[in-house]
Amino acid sequence: MLSRLSLRLRIFLFFCLLAAGALAVSSIALWISYQRAADPDLASAFVFAEILMGFGFVALIAAVWLLFDDNVAKPIERLSAQLRARAHAGVSTDVDMQAARYLGDLAPAAAGLADQLSGKTMDVAEAVAVETAHLAAEKQRLTALLTEIPVAMVLASPTHKIVLYDGQAAGVLAQIAHPRLNASLFEYLQPAPLEQAFKKLTKTGLEVTCTLISIDGAQTYSARMKPLGDAPGYLLLFDESSANIAPDAARPLVYDFDLLHSDAEDRFDTLALSDLCFVVFDTETTGLLPHKDEIVQIGAVRVVNGRIVEGEQLDMLVDPGMPIPAASTKVHKVNDRMVEGAPDIGEAGRVFHQFARNAVIVAHNAPFDMAFLRRHAKRMNVDWDHPILDTVLLSAVLFGASDQHTLDALCDRLQITIPENLRHTALGDAVATAQALVKMLPMLQARGMTTFGEVIEATRKHGRLLEDLN
Repeated sequence: MLSRLSLRLRIFLFFCLLAAGALAVSSIALWISYQRAADPDLASAFVFAEILMGFGFVALIAAVWLLFDDNVAKPIERLSAQLRARAHAGVSTDVDMQAARYLGDLAPAAAGLADQLSGKTMDVAEAVAVETAHLAAEKQRLTALLTEIPVAMVLASPTHKIVLYDGQAAGVLAQIAHPRLNASLFEYLQPAPLEQAFKKLTKTGLEVTCTLISIDGAQTYSARMKPLGDAPGYLLLFDESSANIAPDAARPLVYDFDLLHSDAEDRFDTLALSDLCFVVFDTETTGLLPHKDEIVQIGAVRVVNGRIVEGEQLDMLVDPGMPIPAASTKVHKVNDRMVEGAPDIGEAGRVFHQFARNAVIVAHNAPFDMAFLRRHAKRMNVDWDHPILDTVLLSAVLFGASDQHTLDALCDRLQITIPENLRHTALGDAVATAQALVKMLPMLQARGMTTFGEVIEATRKHGRLLEDLN
């Protein structure tokens, strides 16, 4: 049980036990002395002596604990977080020797070991860089090859989850909803024709021609479903004429082939962190009062399999339906002219809700941003029942509650640079928060927190931080 408590809390409990023991020993000693004196008139003197000794012991032990906490417990906690960041988040900042100056040779020894390990990993990093360059070249060749194919293509897993889509397919899917990796095709297309074609494909092992219908029934597509040989899943090709495809349009690829083998359908709290999809978002508002101010901008990015998915992001201006105060504009640079003609919070909220479907919503100080969204839930006609993860609390779990947990402080610790022109923009802060999340996920796993439920349990211990922030 005690092993699950933080080091600082365990040390605090140790000093509490020491204080209780000192009070117990002094009380017993005075009681025995009083019994031996056998003089009832001395009772008040012995009680007064015990009170003085009690206050003295408590004050002395509290003072020693404060010194121990500041000079030993906090530095050890900070040193552990710094080493874990270097080991699992790719951070290369020097160990803070000044903070750990009372730990003897521990900090220099830890820093030396970290530097030595970093040096040994350079060869591995160089080999990875070479292989990465090779894979990038392969991707370029694949992209060039696919550009010659005048159809939109979607690669799907056996459970009909999107594994890959090209630029043309993104245009087709965007007519229905925002294209997203690991999203179910059933969010875009009616299930019956798709399942019927897949059943025939599975039975024959041959290409199947099918007619697919958008989920709202407004559009019909001619398509071909092709098997992938020994690989699971299938390739869905939309016909050019039925999908209004521009053959000469750019064809960027968005993919994650690991999703072909992902069949995670468990509850969120039992899922491994590596199996989760995250939507990291931020908002800019007319002010700091969620019960009366309004959102003027929403920015969001998706994190799948521990990486930010390039091309899957939202950057929406929102008409707040009220004047934007000059003081707020000075912070986020959004003014009344910019939001003219932008969607209101009802429409923008529905778009973001769809973008975050079946994902964990992540934000820095999430209660603040979510309060604005939940206030307008009825207007959006949605339920904000997504699991929520807060990077303020993740920072407290990994770096200790006594550290600073602003977005700037977190990015500084993890060597993340927010371009000055993007700071306090919804998308810029969302990207920075997503980069921090990607670096913290392996750090959490290194701490033994491998499932979403374990992470949430750890963050609950620091809930007071959010109360103080808000």
